[in-house]
Amino acid sequence: MTILIFGLCIACLILLITWGKVNPFLSFLLVSIVAGLLLGIPIDKIGQSVNKGIGDTLGSLVIVIVLGAMLGKLVAETGAAQRIALTLRNIFGTRYMVWAMTLTGFIVGIPLFYNVGFVLLVPIIFSVAYSFKLPAVFVGLPMLASLSVMHGFLPPHPSPMALLTQLHADMGMTFAYGIIIAIPAIIIAGPVYAQTLKKVKSNPTKVFALHEIPEGKLPGVTNSFISALLPVILIAITTIGAKVFDSNNDLKTIATFFGDPNLVMLITIMIATYTLGVALGRPLTSIMNLYADAVKDISMILLIIGSAGILKQIFIDSGAGNEIATKLQTWNLPPLLLAWIVTAILRLCLGSATVAGLTAVGVILPLTLQTHVDPNLMVLSIGAGSLFCSHVNDTGFWLFKEYMGTSLKDTFRSWSVMETIVSVMGLIGVLVINEML
Repeated sequence: MTILIFGLCIACLILLITWGKVNPFLSFLLVSIVAGLLLGIPIDKIGQSVNKGIGDTLGSLVIVIVLGAMLGKLVAETGAAQRIALTLRNIFGTRYMVWAMTLTGFIVGIPLFYNVGFVLLVPIIFSVAYSFKLPAVFVGLPMLASLSVMHGFLPPHPSPMALLTQLHADMGMTFAYGIIIAIPAIIIAGPVYAQTLKKVKSNPTKVFALHEIPEGKLPGVTNSFISALLPVILIAITTIGAKVFDSNNDLKTIATFFGDPNLVMLITIMIATYTLGVALGRPLTSIMNLYADAVKDISMILLIIGSAGILKQIFIDSGAGNEIATKLQTWNLPPLLLAWIVTAILRLCLGSATVAGLTAVGVILPLTLQTHVDPNLMVLSIGAGSLFCSHVNDTGFWLFKEYMGTSLKDTFRSWSVMETIVSVMGLIGVLVINEML
C-alpha cells in the first residue's frame, strides 16, 4: 500500500507541474500534505514535518545559494565573464575556437547559475560565430555543455548544494570527484559531439541580442579570472589543508573552519565586491542593488528546494522511505545506478533538473543510509541523472531553441542529445570512481 501511495503522490506531482502548470513550490507543498495524511502521519504532526523539512533543507543552504547568486550577478554585470571569453578567444584563435568556448563555459559556469549564464553567454556565442564565420550551434554547444555540467554536478549551484546537504556529503570531495567526472563529460558532449553539428542552421532572433560592454571598460584579465574562480581556489586550499594538517588538530580545525561553504562564499563576496566593484569605481550602493536583484532572481529556486525537503521529510517521518528503500534493494541494482535511473525518469517526466534531483533524493536517501554508499558519489549520480534528455517540458530546451533559432528537429538533435551524453558520461564517471575506491 505504501508503494502505491508513493507512486500516486509522485504521479500527482508530475501532473500538477506539467499538465496543470501549477508552480512547483505549491505543487510540492500540496502533495506533501496529502502524502502525510495518506501515509498515516497524525494530523497534528504533519505541520511539524512540514516545518522540519523546509527548515532543515534551507537552513544550511540559504547562505551559500544567496551568496553564490550575488557573485554570479557581479561577475556578469561587471563584464568579468565577457573579459574571460574575450581572453580565451584571443589565446585559442579560430582553429581551436570550440575549445576556447568550452573553457569559457567551464570557468564562467562556476559562479553563474544556469539561466543567468545562458543569457549572458549567448551573445558571446553569436559574436564569435559572426567574427570567425563559424556555425553558431557548432560554436555554442560546447560552451553550453560546460555550463550545464557545472549547474548539474558541482556546488555551489543550488541543486548539487541541496543534494550535498541532504546526503551529508563533503563539499570538497564532491567538488573534486565532480571535476574529474565533468571534464570528460564536457569534452565528449561539447567539442567532440559538436563536430557532427556543423551543418545545423541557426537563425537567432534579434530580440535576444544583448548590449556588450566596450572592451576598454571591462575588468582586467587577472582580476576577472581570479574573481570568478575564487570559490574553487578557496575550496581547494582548505580541503588540501585539512588533509595535510590531519595530524595537527589546531591547524586542521582552522582549515576546516575556513573551508565551511558559508564562509568560503562570504570571503569570496567580500573580496569580489572590492576587486570587481569598489576598486573599479563602482559605488557601493550600486553593488548592493545588484545583490538585491540577485536574491530576487533565485527566490523561487529557494522555495522549490525547501518544498522538496518537505516531501522528503514526510517520507521519512511516515516510515515510507525505509519501506521504499527495502523494496528498491530487491531490484538487485547498484545503488548509484539505481539513483541515476530514478532521477533520469523523473527528469523525463518533470523537465526541471533541479526538481527531478530534489524529488529523487527523497526516494534514494533511505537506500543510501542502508547501503552505506559514498554520499559524494551519490550526489553526482543524482546530478547526472537530473540532466538526462532535456526535451519539450524543460525551459532549457526552449531557451536554446528560441535563442539559437533552430528547428524543433535540430534542437532535439543538438541540445537534447548533448544533455543525454552529459548525463550518461556522468554516470559512467561515477561508476568508474566507485570501482576504484
